[in-house]
Amino acid sequence: MVRVQYAGEPGDQHGAVLDPKLLRRLWGFVSPHQRYLWFGLLCLLIVSACRLTMPWLIKLAIDSHLSVGELDGYFFLLVGFAAIASLDAFLRCMQQVAVETGGQNALLDLRMALFRHMQQLPTSFFDRTPTGRLVGRVTTDVEALQELFSSGVVTILGDFLFLLTTLAILFSLHVKLTLVALLVVPVLLALTLMIRMRVRSAYMAMRAKLSEMNGFLHERISGIGVIQMFNREEDTVDEYGKINKEVRDSQLKTVWWETSLSTTVELLSSLTVAMILWYGGGLVADNWRSDGIQGGLTLGVLFAFIDYMQKFFQPLNELSLKYTVMQNAMTAGRRIFDLLDVEDRLPAAQNPQTPPAVVGEIRFDKVSFGYNLQNPVLQDISFVVHPGEKVALVGATGAGKTTVLKLLTRLYDPDQGAIYLDGVDLRDYEVRDLRKRIALVPQDVFLFEGTILDNIRLGNPKVDDARAIEAASQLHLDELVSRFPGGWQEPVRERGRNLSSGEKQLISFARVLASSPRVLVLDEATSNVDSHTEHLLQDAVHDIMQGRTSLAIAHRLSTVRDADRILVFHQGRLAEEGRHQELMEMGGLYSCLVALQYSNGGAA
Repeated sequence: MVRVQYAGEPGDQHGAVLDPKLLRRLWGFVSPHQRYLWFGLLCLLIVSACRLTMPWLIKLAIDSHLSVGELDGYFFLLVGFAAIASLDAFLRCMQQVAVETGGQNALLDLRMALFRHMQQLPTSFFDRTPTGRLVGRVTTDVEALQELFSSGVVTILGDFLFLLTTLAILFSLHVKLTLVALLVVPVLLALTLMIRMRVRSAYMAMRAKLSEMNGFLHERISGIGVIQMFNREEDTVDEYGKINKEVRDSQLKTVWWETSLSTTVELLSSLTVAMILWYGGGLVADNWRSDGIQGGLTLGVLFAFIDYMQKFFQPLNELSLKYTVMQNAMTAGRRIFDLLDVEDRLPAAQNPQTPPAVVGEIRFDKVSFGYNLQNPVLQDISFVVHPGEKVALVGATGAGKTTVLKLLTRLYDPDQGAIYLDGVDLRDYEVRDLRKRIALVPQDVFLFEGTILDNIRLGNPKVDDARAIEAASQLHLDELVSRFPGGWQEPVRERGRNLSSGEKQLISFARVLASSPRVLVLDEATSNVDSHTEHLLQDAVHDIMQGRTSLAIAHRLSTVRDADRILVFHQGRLAEEGRHQELMEMGGLYSCLVALQYSNGGAA
C-alpha cells in the first residue's frame, strides 16, 4: 500500500465555474432520477410562456379596450389573464417539487457513495486526515450541491431560453426602443464579470475558514475533558474567537461582493426603465400630438415594453446570483470527488484464498514496517504462534507491540516481509474474511449509540439476542446490567459516556465471546478496569482463551505469568522470547522490566 500525504483542502484549486468533467461525474448520480428534472424543466418552460403571455394580454387590454373605451371582449381578457396566472402559480410549485425530489434522491446516492468509500479507506488515511474535514465533505459540501438543484442547472437553462424569447418579443414590438434599452447590457456584463471574480475568491477563502473552524470544534469538543482538567477553557475560547472572527470576515466579504453584484443589476435595470420612459414616452407623445391617433408607438406597447424589460433583467439578476451558487457547487463537487478519487487503500487480493477451517497458526516472516517510511517501527520481526497457544507481547512504550496487532488485523500492510494465518499470506485473504477469523479487544473501547445489547451484537446477523446475553453472562456482565433501569436495553450514550471504563471493557469482551473467533487479539484489554472488574474478567478471559490462538499485549507484567510464551520487544525488534520463569532466569531485558515495575509498586 502506498501511503501518500493527504494535506490541504482538496477541491480548493481554481478551476472552471462549469467544469464539464465534474458535471459528467455528477450526472452519474443524477441520471437514475432524471425524470424529475425533465418534468421540472417542462414545467419551467410552460411557466416562462405564461410569464411572457401576461404582459401581452395587458397590452391588448390597454390598446384595444381601455384607451378607446371599448369594453366588448374585455371580460374574456380578464378571465384569460386569471387562468394563465393560476396555471403559472401551480406549475411553479410543481417545478420546484420535481427538481427538489430529483436532486435530493441524487444527493442521497452521493452521500451513500461517500460514506461507503470512506468505510473502505485504510486506517492510515484517517490517521492523517482531520475528522472535521471528512464530516464537512458529507454535510456542508453536499448541501452546496443541494443548492445546485434547487436554483441551479434547470432554472439556468430556463432563464437563458426566457431571455432569448423576451429579446425576440422586444424587437418585434419596437426595434429602435429595444436598441436603446440594450445600451446598458454591455456595461452590465463587464461589471458582472469583474465582480464575480471577486465573489469567487472571497468564497474560496470563506470555505477554507469554515473547514478550519469545523476541525477546531471537533478536536476541542472531543478533548473537552483534557481542556477542563488543565484549565485551558479561556485560552481555547480565545483561539476559537480568532477563527470565528476570520470566518465572519470572510462571510461578510462574500456577502459584500454578492450584494454589490445584485444591486448593480438592480441599478442598471432602473436606469433602463428610465431610458424607456424617456425615449418611448416621447414617441407616444409625438404620435398623439400629430394626429391624436396612436399609430406608431401605443401606450399599451410602452407598458408591455417596460414589463418585458423588467422581466428581461430579472433572470439577468438571478443568473448573477446563480453564478455564485454554481461556483459554490463546483468547488464543493471538486472536494467531494477528490475524496472519492482517493485510492489510498489496501490492495485487494488478486486470487483470494479461503482455507476451509480456521486453525489459528500465525507466522511473522522478517516483517518490517513504519508509519513513516523513513522511521521504521518494526524491523525484521519473525516469530510463530502455534494453534491454541497463548502469547504475550511486552516491552516499553513505543517498542512496536500495538503495531504488531494492527498488522495482524491488516489495518496496515508490512513494508517488507509477510504475515501468514494458517499458511496463507494475509494479503491473499479478502479483508472481510480475514477479520471474521480474528477478534480484537482494544484498549480504548468504542461504543455506539444504541442499547447495551446492540453494542454486544454490533449488527452481526449471526448473533441473536439470546447468544449475546449468554456471552455477556459468562463475563458476569449480567451482574452489572441488573443495576441499570433498562437492563439489556439500557441506552448507551455517545461513545458510552454513561458507562465506566470497566463496563465498556466488559461489553468489548462480550462482543468477542459472542462472535466465537479462533484467533483472539487483546491490546492491554484489562488496563482500564478497576480491581473488582479485573477480578470478574480474569476467569472469563481465561475461559475465552482456551482452545484459541491468543496474542495479548500486557503492560502489567503480572498478567503474563500464565502465557505459554512471552515476546519481548525493544526499539522495534524482537529482543527475547520464552516463558516467564525462563526469561527471569536469563536476567535480560524482561527481568529488568519486571524489576522496574516491582520497584515502582507494581506486582511482579
